[in-house]
Amino acid sequence: MTYSDNDDENDAKVVDCNGTALNEGDSVTLIKDLKVKGAGQTLKRGTLIKNIRLNPNNPEEIDCSTKQIKGLVLKPQFVKKA
Repeated sequence: MTYSDNDDENDAKVVDCNGTALNEGDSVTLIKDLKVKGAGQTLKRGTLIKNIRLNPNNPEEIDCSTKQIKGLVLKPQFVKKA
């Protein structure tokens, strides 16, 4: 589960693969190779992604970008807090 089951949607917490809470502006590291649809590239395990943005409408999505790919959306289950 990637968020806590609270009644208030504003209190929903996004957590990484280890259960650590993620916040706006955190840096994360990929835990596995991910093929990026539409970009024709693969992000390698261990890639550092800085300055993530949490999606308030969907706690199971993290908005971010890398040097190669802009406008990337990741699931928290594939990252760990750096």
